Amino acid sequence: MGAIAVLDFGGQYSHLISRRIRDIGVYSEVLPCDTEASSLLKINGLKGIILSGGAASAYSEKSPKCSKDLLSIGVPVLGICYGHHLIAQLEGGKVSAAGSGEYGLTETQIRSKSSLLKGLGPKIKAWMNHRDIVESLPEAYSITASTKNSPIAGFENTEKSIYGVQFHPEVSHTEQGDKILENFAVSVCRAKKQWKTQGIINDIISEAKKELKGKKAVIALSGGIDSSTAAALLSKAIGKKLTAIYVDTGLMRHKETEFIIKAFSKFPLKLKIIKASGLFFKNLKGVVDPEKKRKIIGNLFIKIFEKEARLEKATVLVQGTIYSDRIESGITKNSSVIKSHHNVGGLPENMNLRLYEPLRNLYKDEVRKVAKETGLPEEISGRHVFPGPGIAVRILGEVTPEKAEIVRKASHIIEQELKLKKLYSKVWMAFAVLLPVKSVGIQGDARSYKYPIVVRIIESKDAMTANFAKIPYDVLEKISARITNEISQVNRVAYDISNKPPATMEWE
Repeated sequence: MGAIAVLDFGGQYSHLISRRIRDIGVYSEVLPCDTEASSLLKINGLKGIILSGGAASAYSEKSPKCSKDLLSIGVPVLGICYGHHLIAQLEGGKVSAAGSGEYGLTETQIRSKSSLLKGLGPKIKAWMNHRDIVESLPEAYSITASTKNSPIAGFENTEKSIYGVQFHPEVSHTEQGDKILENFAVSVCRAKKQWKTQGIINDIISEAKKELKGKKAVIALSGGIDSSTAAALLSKAIGKKLTAIYVDTGLMRHKETEFIIKAFSKFPLKLKIIKASGLFFKNLKGVVDPEKKRKIIGNLFIKIFEKEARLEKATVLVQGTIYSDRIESGITKNSSVIKSHHNVGGLPENMNLRLYEPLRNLYKDEVRKVAKETGLPEEISGRHVFPGPGIAVRILGEVTPEKAEIVRKASHIIEQELKLKKLYSKVWMAFAVLLPVKSVGIQGDARSYKYPIVVRIIESKDAMTANFAKIPYDVLEKISARITNEISQVNRVAYDISNKPPATMEWE
């Protein structure tokens, strides 16, 4: 099949490189930057290596490095931004701080008929994010692209099949960025476009049959796309040996328990509903730190699942962890821990169940494709993303039953209005956030002192980056009016216009 390995040097876009390669139809995965050449050569069908961007300077002694051996193991190598600098540094070129940095869209001149840049015009607008530049090239390297402030914005060594670009082709703002990555993966590396949905399904089911052979498993079922897809796939792999456990934490969506019972009673698996809202609210009382909330919820989930697993005589806990969960929890050496996911960073060290994550290498839109191909209905495959800890991370400050109900109702109103205007399927997620303050308002000719709600509606492809949705003002006005009219504890509504980065998808 062929695979492209992306070495992560701590860049905010490292994961996007892998994602774009998969979009082309070639399998790709992110690995730590210090992965040895011998380990890379063990990857089945390795066709190429990409060195990611990063915040460090290649000439700094403390900057993350890879072995120079990687440049001569017999597969093409592409360096992006920091990776571009690092190749030049390792090969004997010179990297230095520029007099002026380049950030954002930058006009870039294509200076040669490089295999990497084949099919591009004489100029493109490319996304830059750097201050360092390659000042001089190593021997046998030639310039392929330039900008006003970066005379060596691209280089290549055709004999060694090594390439570098100062800009970020993986960022959607770069013109024909996908073309550049396709040139590398397909034309240069000669990887075949065989990363397809049915193949993914077959691989997951085959792996599950092997890994869970003769074992009973329980799956944490939330009704979200990830856990639902995992449940559907594993029911095909081990059938009745899988017990799907839905825990009503009191922090779920509007009428979620009823939906779960209706939707999953049709599946060939055992479904158990555990009502535990009192337990969760009791343990969250007085807790305001978001990381503590996540870990408390994660620990409670595990305790419940361990108990149910004993009753079912199961030895494996299945979770719908996906790739973006693992990335944000810091799965490589130089990646940042953005937040602990309850199904990644919140798991106790002494867990008595073996953890199995069949979707661990998939991005969100890949999961949606798998869900549809597996036969899950649109009401599940098309659902918006919902956080594992539930409404708890949409309540800033202490979590209480009253606050949870406010957020649940407000979020339901938002979804209803978006569906009415046929906007629901066009956005990634839409929800309400409750702030831990109150503000003055006027309702019924009298002064009110109530909570404000923040509406967050965002567009994204893979949850790695996101833009706030430009929802028409009349729709936002209707949402605001309904929330303040229908929820007595709220008198003010704000709209979050933050992108990711610098913000995250959720507030906590």
